[in-house]
Amino acid sequence: MPHFIAEYTDNIEHEADLSGLFEKVHACLGESGVFPLGGIRSRALRLDTWRMADGRHDYAFVHMTLKVGSGRDLETRREVADRLFEIITAHFSELQARRLLALSFELCELHPELNYKQNNVHAFLNKG
Repeated sequence: MPHFIAEYTDNIEHEADLSGLFEKVHACLGESGVFPLGGIRSRALRLDTWRMADGRHDYAFVHMTLKVGSGRDLETRREVADRLFEIITAHFSELQARRLLALSFELCELHPELNYKQNNVHAFLNKG
């Protein structure tokens, strides 16, 4: 953990530079000292069927979620979320200046007992 998920409308696929966003997200999370590098993952879900507002304009949106394991206090989660939203808004600022674009982001803490994982990447990264 954490997992960063970006749901985006298909009409901005070639302008959103999600690979660039993911690079920035991973740098932020890795440098935070809060999350192990081997657990950081990002993925994008393209939305082909969607509607926004009155449907009369070339609207677009990106909704992003950061799912984190339990155990970090609210202040730590808030600091990470605030920094990440700064990165998100900076990343999309040029695109948002050119078109109608809604950005939303939420950080979700997973249930401590109902979150199952099996991962051998941590051991691999710790081997040096």
